[in-house]
Amino acid sequence: MKDIVDLVGRILIAFIFLYEAYDSIFYFQATKDEMTAYGIEWNQDLLLMGSIFLLLLGGALILFGYRMSLGAILILIYWIPITFIAHSWWNDPIEVKREEAISFMKNIAIIGGLLMLVVNGSGRYSVKKLFATTKVRMK
Repeated sequence: MKDIVDLVGRILIAFIFLYEAYDSIFYFQATKDEMTAYGIEWNQDLLLMGSIFLLLLGGALILFGYRMSLGAILILIYWIPITFIAHSWWNDPIEVKREEAISFMKNIAIIGGLLMLVVNGSGRYSVKKLFATTKVRMK
């Protein structure tokens, strides 16, 4: 049962990042406009393309359970700064402070989940285990 829960959890966590990558690609200009609103104006195309790359690669590695620690670290490189930039509730007006604080705490929980993936590995149902248990016959 633990292995199936590991797999389902991995799929759900990966979906967050793969969907965000899709959203950033599909709404590329809108995402750049949001970056401008948050004060991120330096080399937006490079930063956005780099973010999409980290989200896609990290999400795929987590989803397939291959080099999952690397995938989680790639996502953390993106997720930690964005959490503090986009959900800086301590700087927000009182009307949105509560909503932003909740979003900030949700992102902190996701960071905790990623850290758990870094230390716990991919579990039984993963491409890594498939490669480790497949026997290649040499002729």
